Amino acid sequence: MNELKKARPNILVLGDLMIDHYLWGSCERISPEAPVQVVDIAKETTVLGGAGNVINNLKALGANVSVSSVIGDDENGVELKNMLHAIDVDTGNIITQTGRATSKKSRIIAVSQQVLRYDKESKEDITTTSEDAILNTLEKSIASFAIVILSDYGKGVLTESLCQKVIGLAKEHGIKVLVDPKGSDFAKYRGAYLLTPNKKEAMLATGIDIVDDISLEKALLQLKSTCELDLSLITLSEDGIATYDTQLRKFPTVAKEVFDVTGAGDTVIASIAFALSANKKIDEVAKFANLAAGVVVGKIGSATVCIAEIEEYEASLHKSSSDAHIKTFEEIDTLVKQYKQKGKKVVFTNGCFDILHVGHVKYLQVAKSFGDILIVGLNSDASVARLKGPSRPVNIAEDRAYLLAALEAVDFVVPFEEDTPYELIKMLSPDVLVKGGDYEGKEVVGTEFASELKLVDFVDGKSTTKTIEKIQGQTC
Repeated sequence: MNELKKARPNILVLGDLMIDHYLWGSCERISPEAPVQVVDIAKETTVLGGAGNVINNLKALGANVSVSSVIGDDENGVELKNMLHAIDVDTGNIITQTGRATSKKSRIIAVSQQVLRYDKESKEDITTTSEDAILNTLEKSIASFAIVILSDYGKGVLTESLCQKVIGLAKEHGIKVLVDPKGSDFAKYRGAYLLTPNKKEAMLATGIDIVDDISLEKALLQLKSTCELDLSLITLSEDGIATYDTQLRKFPTVAKEVFDVTGAGDTVIASIAFALSANKKIDEVAKFANLAAGVVVGKIGSATVCIAEIEEYEASLHKSSSDAHIKTFEEIDTLVKQYKQKGKKVVFTNGCFDILHVGHVKYLQVAKSFGDILIVGLNSDASVARLKGPSRPVNIAEDRAYLLAALEAVDFVVPFEEDTPYELIKMLSPDVLVKGGDYEGKEVVGTEFASELKLVDFVDGKSTTKTIEKIQGQTC
């Protein structure tokens, strides 16, 4: 995950762009003119839809995104471009076609219930002139992209001719093309690196009823063969992701709660592209995509997910390594802000934790009981030496942090260089600050930044000093 946190790949999204428009209101009466609801509109919102949701997901993960598409010479087209500019997406490869209607889908929502949707769009294939214009711009920029995503919503941008020419152009430059397909004929995507159909789409395209692993493997093989794919993949909703390169492999889903699957397919292809661009193997890619999907289906509406949310989610499943729980000041600051927005209670404590023993573990378990998230500030090696003497620490900071992060009670470990965690506590402003019972009646650093101070008694006879003395044979 650390490699992915640092990744900033250049990814091109080519496909059908649209605006999702929402009219939010309440309904308290029926129209006297017809048996329909009268909705009093309170607010309007717009978000990027179609291929735009793939773009939003890539941006949330940290990618640099460019987009190529065809829109109309209309007000919706201007609005769509402005929405892309607002999130710093390069629109230089967007072609305007005279007479074409830019897709805009308007939904009327009354008391959280959609009562009507109306669309304004063109669905016919783009002109050959528009195709040529897209290809001319891509020929100049294709080499700068790590991955190309074809996001097909069946609105006419991804014609068979354009798909084949783009796939061919990308292959000339050794660039993988990933496709979120549409329809029952996947032949127009022939030569892509992989497709991401769901189970229903795969059955429609292959004519195979997927009911078990045998039929699943048969469908994967057929897609791989007929579409000349490097890798075959099918998303299986609550059953995760299945892939086939030289053999069938299934990666089970990790969703804890499912509130809304809207846009989950966009999240999957975006996360696959992002992980592949960081040179991850397909097993790691599929697991990462499952985690990302597990986050977004727990949200309402077309949602996105960032690396920090994926790390947090993975940690909540107890599937993450200790490394994922060791954070820098900047990382923990971002995470704590997110936790507080969600109403989580943040607990902070600190120490040297030189030789981890049962006293430490019981102390940390009690500390965690005071809230939802326990953050442990860890003194650096130099700091420990200043506080405990030149013979300490026995264990280096990296080892101490790793062991602490492996404890179930500890959510995050943050090493600090100073003698006290004053600056760290000031930055985090925890809900609860926890210290040992020996601080009774003494001044506790950082108390002014915490909402509450809790003192926890240590386990009698359990300390690092006594452990060291016992090892040295000074006590029995």
